[in-house]
Amino acid sequence: MTAESNVLVFSEKQKPWQDRISALEVPVKGLKMILAAIHLMAIWSLIAPSFAANEPKYPFLRDASNYTITSEYDYIVVGGGTAGCPLAATLSQNFRVLLLERGGVPYGNENITRLERFETNLNDNSGPYRPAERFVSEDGVVNARARVLGGGSCLNAGFYSRASPKYVRSVGWDGELVNQSYPWVERVVAFAPELQQFQRAVRDGLLEVGVTPYNGQTYDHILGTKIGGSIFDNDGNRHTAADLLGYSNPDTITVLLYATAQYIVLRSEGNRPRAYGIVYKDSQGVEHTANLKSVEGSEVILSAGALGTPQLLMLSGIGPAAHLKSLNIPVRLDLPGVGEGMSDNPMNYFVIPSPQPVETSLIKVVGITPFGSFVECGSGGSDGLLLQKVIGPLSNGNLLLRSRDPLALPIVRFNYFAVQADLDRCVQGMRTIEKVVLSRSFAAFRFDNQSLPSGGRVTGGGRNAICDCQINGVAPDSCTSYCAANRAALERYCRQTVSTIWHYHGGAQVGRVVDAQYKVMGADALRVVDGSTFNFSPGTNPQATVMMLGSNGKETQIYNRVCDSLQ
Repeated sequence: MTAESNVLVFSEKQKPWQDRISALEVPVKGLKMILAAIHLMAIWSLIAPSFAANEPKYPFLRDASNYTITSEYDYIVVGGGTAGCPLAATLSQNFRVLLLERGGVPYGNENITRLERFETNLNDNSGPYRPAERFVSEDGVVNARARVLGGGSCLNAGFYSRASPKYVRSVGWDGELVNQSYPWVERVVAFAPELQQFQRAVRDGLLEVGVTPYNGQTYDHILGTKIGGSIFDNDGNRHTAADLLGYSNPDTITVLLYATAQYIVLRSEGNRPRAYGIVYKDSQGVEHTANLKSVEGSEVILSAGALGTPQLLMLSGIGPAAHLKSLNIPVRLDLPGVGEGMSDNPMNYFVIPSPQPVETSLIKVVGITPFGSFVECGSGGSDGLLLQKVIGPLSNGNLLLRSRDPLALPIVRFNYFAVQADLDRCVQGMRTIEKVVLSRSFAAFRFDNQSLPSGGRVTGGGRNAICDCQINGVAPDSCTSYCAANRAALERYCRQTVSTIWHYHGGAQVGRVVDAQYKVMGADALRVVDGSTFNFSPGTNPQATVMMLGSNGKETQIYNRVCDSLQ
């Protein structure tokens, strides 16, 4: 193998997806077949390029407007995001794969690649292909949808943390195999961050107020306080899911940019629709068709995210029949669960003016509480920011089409805090933030008389402000009336300041839209692999798990076909 300008060049004798397979004892069926696939990924990870700040010169990237009008593939993956990039890369090791992305590349855009441009990236409103497509949910909360190769990993605050073991068990995944798959992702995009003064103060404050034990630096989800991972390296360069395309076989993958899917090509076979391809338009509005090969096992795989996947299913005639008929969309499959279960983890934050300058930092430290709130922080200039986000959540809403136009953002409602337990967790999370602000560890970064979310103020020496009666259960009688007022104030704060941290999910959930192998129920040759399948958000941040899911053929059973081909 040689690497010239980050382009992988293999001679016929050096191709790892062929010659290195001989080192494996490839079984035929069941669990051994799955393990062979995981070992295949592990071997590939040893020779895959690591792309730091340099722009990879992928030879398989194409502008859709310069591509053939019709084409054929073993797999067509719609959505070059956090799941789509690793999924297409792994499939390309043995099959001809097309990956469709409606946006451009992240490389060369410092708003994406540089940590200090994080906010600028989210607020970029320049042109029709800006990476962050803003939308406002029916709840009135401003949000963003990614439109760039690498998806949400090009927009988010970079925190990297695995799903909790409880989550893995709850969705029926094999924990051992999941843990073997995460390193495939982490080799390329995850880094152990270095802490500076503000992040250290929050870490120490969390421990001081009882968010224990201290778990050091780890990617694992463990109760207590930890330093997580980051997709920003310690030079401030962002690494994204697009970097995982470095695992691809360049001879068998095509990635089309500025390719907007219009609908899935479906044909009825008996009472079941079967996917045969995708119709998409390029940036010039020219329509193209990508077809599946007439080979058993070929599939269209939707990885367009929690907005894009249910939207595309509905545009193709798969969804709640009454809604489709109201827009004059022919019903191919009445599947009422499409668009249901839309959730977004509510986030509330508190900005704290600092007496001294603070470092520019995004999320590195997290307090994982036993009551279901995650406390994190960021900083920059003369301000610190503490935030809490609610696990799950339990509250959910739905998604509907605005029109038959694929470019029209769908109508989505998340129903933040519709379930009281979510609101209770927010109140406890904000109380924990107040306690951190009042801690000795945080003293250098607060002003006396600083107002607090509960309506109290910091007094000299960090006294005053909060009552623990709702947290510790027992309090003096004189505290009872204050606690009631304190709770009411924090409930108002949670409702009035709720915002997003871009962890929305649902719309094509397991059991409602797809089965345990992520196949669309009632249809053939059609699968979903992305966050739209989640009933709850995994861990403190879903991106690690979404990338793992894209890379891990065990969970989607796609690798059964990979292993069969290696016999």
